[in-house]
Amino acid sequence: MSGTPKPEGTQEKSGLNIPAFAQLQRLGKSLMLPIAALPAAGILLRLGQPDLLGRIESPVIGPFFKAMSAAGDALFTNLPLLFAVGVAIGFARKADGSTALAAVVGYLVMSAVFKTMSPIVLAGEVDKAGDQAQINYSVFAGIVVGLVTAWLFDRYHTIQLPSYLGFFGGRRFVPIVVSLASLFIAFLMSYFYPIFDAGLTGLGRFIGGSGALGAFVYGFANRMLIPLGLHHIPNSYVWFIYGDYQTADGDVVTGELTRFAAGDPSAGILTSGFYPVLMFGLPAAALAMILAAKRKQRKVAFGILSAAALTAFLTGVTEPLEFAFMFVAFPLYVIHALLTGLSLAIAYLLDIHLGFSFSAGLLDLLLYGGAPAAHNIWLLIAMGVVFFAIYFLMFYVAITKWNMPTPGREPESEFEAEEQANLDEGTDSATAVAAGGTGTLAAPARAETQAEQIIAAFGGRENLVNVDACITRLRMEVADKSKVDQDRLKALGAAGVIEVGNSVQAVFGTNSEALKNAIADSL
Repeated sequence: MSGTPKPEGTQEKSGLNIPAFAQLQRLGKSLMLPIAALPAAGILLRLGQPDLLGRIESPVIGPFFKAMSAAGDALFTNLPLLFAVGVAIGFARKADGSTALAAVVGYLVMSAVFKTMSPIVLAGEVDKAGDQAQINYSVFAGIVVGLVTAWLFDRYHTIQLPSYLGFFGGRRFVPIVVSLASLFIAFLMSYFYPIFDAGLTGLGRFIGGSGALGAFVYGFANRMLIPLGLHHIPNSYVWFIYGDYQTADGDVVTGELTRFAAGDPSAGILTSGFYPVLMFGLPAAALAMILAAKRKQRKVAFGILSAAALTAFLTGVTEPLEFAFMFVAFPLYVIHALLTGLSLAIAYLLDIHLGFSFSAGLLDLLLYGGAPAAHNIWLLIAMGVVFFAIYFLMFYVAITKWNMPTPGREPESEFEAEEQANLDEGTDSATAVAAGGTGTLAAPARAETQAEQIIAAFGGRENLVNVDACITRLRMEVADKSKVDQDRLKALGAAGVIEVGNSVQAVFGTNSEALKNAIADSL
């Protein structure tokens, strides 16, 4: 949900004063909220298709499963609206229900303007069905509405109007100003649509015309942008905008994932290459790091890496595993990015088509492996076996040959010192409890919650400007990043910590959203 402002009495930063890079990070984070609806959409649509549950013809159950497919299709068809609402809530600092309402109003206004302007701007142009061509910015329009709504909400949600207009003040004013802004923005965007469409067509032709090279560049960039938290931006283009397909109902859908779900046989070629890496390659890298760990530290390395590897294999969520070596052994991460690009290029050359609803893990493979648009899945499994071997050999050799400090390879003196410190801390706690039990005067002891400890590690309440999270990271804006204790954050469970300007990200895995909510409650 929304970011949590810092306590009263401190000056709140305007979004426009945040460095541009931090703004891009916030955009990447806000894109994850609408993307979170995809698993539900994908499962409903896939299970209800004719080759699965949709084939059942019984009087009651049959129509139910057809309705299930239609429900999933409705979510994919309305992705632009979901992006408008999701980006508005994710980007606004103090979002609430009125933010979502304003985004819906803005998107409906923009859609109506586009429909009215299409015969004027695209006069004489027809779609594949022979009907009047429509202005179709797809999810880009939703993102624009979401950003405009967030900015206007932050600016006007506390506005005070004259007493005779008082009812329309505050949050009630936001949908009004958003509708007016959307009207003018949509009118201008209508005339820019031919340029926008030509640009996207040219970019699509470049990616398609570049063939395996385009797939390699996308795969490499996808991984290299993860440390910066910007990978959702190119993903959103490829997944939801690249290419177009007209369904049997006459609807036009765009993006690799959306087109794949709609049955486009050309879709999924830029997403299939992630499966060998996320399901096979990274778990193999984890195995290599475990076996390369020093004997005394192998149990610790196993505990850190095994759960992360299983998560990557099952769900395709890889950041907890990638952050285990991303910064301590960055050359390994570059190797990983190159291998990801190579996997996408090979999948392209082998004409493998497979999409996903969440990420390229086993669950999505089982769900989509038999989809109508899926192609050459057996080659994908064979690729996975090969990439398992490649990842294991390259990681193990690189770690042992160049003595890379991956988990489990700390200097023995440091490891033993940490073990002794942990032992001493436990002894001190036991002594304190014993002292309390014998009547020794002491302040009432209360174990700090993890949220409170994380707040302290970020420099305390007064240092927090904004608190937010995406799927795997806490995304904080701080007043003074020198007060952030990275070692303490890692001791509290963060797989990695990234600082960019006054934006600090801590990777706590899929528990990040729950931690953000707990921190917000504590503040």
